[in-house]
Amino acid sequence: MFEDLIKEMNRLNGQSVSVPIETDEKGYIDKQCPAEDCEFIFKVHEEDWTNIFKDEAVWCPLCRHEAPADQWFTIEQVEHVKTEALAIVKGKIDNAIRSDAQKFNQRQTRNSFISMSMTVKGGINRTFAIPAKAAELMRLEIQCEKCHARFAVIGSAYFCPACGHNSVTQTFADSLRKIKAKKDSIEIVRNALTESMSKDEAELTCRSLLETCISDGVVAFQKYCEGMYARFGTAPFNAFQRLEQGNNIWFEALQKGYSDWLTNDELVELKILFQKRHILAHNEGIVDSQYITKSGDISYKEGQRIVVSEKNIDALISSLEKLGSGIKAACDNA
Repeated sequence: MFEDLIKEMNRLNGQSVSVPIETDEKGYIDKQCPAEDCEFIFKVHEEDWTNIFKDEAVWCPLCRHEAPADQWFTIEQVEHVKTEALAIVKGKIDNAIRSDAQKFNQRQTRNSFISMSMTVKGGINRTFAIPAKAAELMRLEIQCEKCHARFAVIGSAYFCPACGHNSVTQTFADSLRKIKAKKDSIEIVRNALTESMSKDEAELTCRSLLETCISDGVVAFQKYCEGMYARFGTAPFNAFQRLEQGNNIWFEALQKGYSDWLTNDELVELKILFQKRHILAHNEGIVDSQYITKSGDISYKEGQRIVVSEKNIDALISSLEKLGSGIKAACDNA
C-alpha cells in the first residue's frame, strides 16, 4: 500500500541535500573561523573562493587557525542547512504518502458494500532548498598582496584566509586605525564611566587609555619596521623603538632616513613622544634627568609626571603614517 513511500525512503538513504549560499551585493560570501575560542566572522569573494582558495587549507584572518575549506561555514549557515534539509525530507515523504493515498483511492471499487479511502492532511510539500542569506556588507575590504585573494572583515585582519600571508603593511594600518579609534572613544568612555562609577575613576581610566595609545603606536611601528627590514637582514632587538638607531638602520639600507619623510618639527615632537613612551613603561611616567636629556623636552622638571594629550596621539599617528608610507615606497624601489 505504501510502495511510493518505501521507494522514496530508499532514495533518501545516503542522499545529500545541497543548499545554496547567497553572496552579498558585492559578491562576497560569509565564512566563520571554526576555532571555538575565536569564531571570527569574515567574508571572501566568491570568485576567489573558487579560483584561488584551496580545499586543503584556509586560514582565519584574525587568529590564523588553519582548517580544510569545508569547515568554514558560519553557525547561521549550518543551522539554515539543517532546517532546509529537514524541510526537503519532510516534503518528499509527504509527497510520497500523498501519491500512495491517491493510488489507493483509485483502486477502490465504487458500489462495494464497504468502501475505504485515504486522506493525507497537513505536511510540507516543498522539495527545494531556500538559499542561506548573506550577512550585511563589511566595510573593510582587503586584497592580499601575495595571492591577490579578496576578503572583508569588521575590525581588523592580520592574515590572508587564502594563503595565510601576514601583511606587514595591513597590520600596521590596522594598528594605527585602532589607536585612533581608542583615542576618539575617550569622551564616550568618560561619560559612561562617570554615570556608572565616579568622575575620579573615569578620569583615571581615560588617562590610562591615552597613555597606552603611545605604547601601542611605538610597538606597532617597531613591528612594521622589523617586517619591512626583513629583506635586508635582522635588526638588533627593539632597535626601532629608538628613533636615532632606527633612523641609522634605514639610512644604511635605503640611503634615506626619517628626515626625508618628516619635517624637523615633526621629528622633534616624535622624539618626545617616543621618550614619553619609554618613561611611562620604565618609570611610571615620572620625569628623570635622562628623559630631559634624551627628549630635549624642557617643559618638565625632574620629579614631575608627564601628561599625554589627544593632540599628542594625533601627532603620533600622523608621523607614523608618513614614516610607514615613506619606508614602504623606499623599500619597493630598493
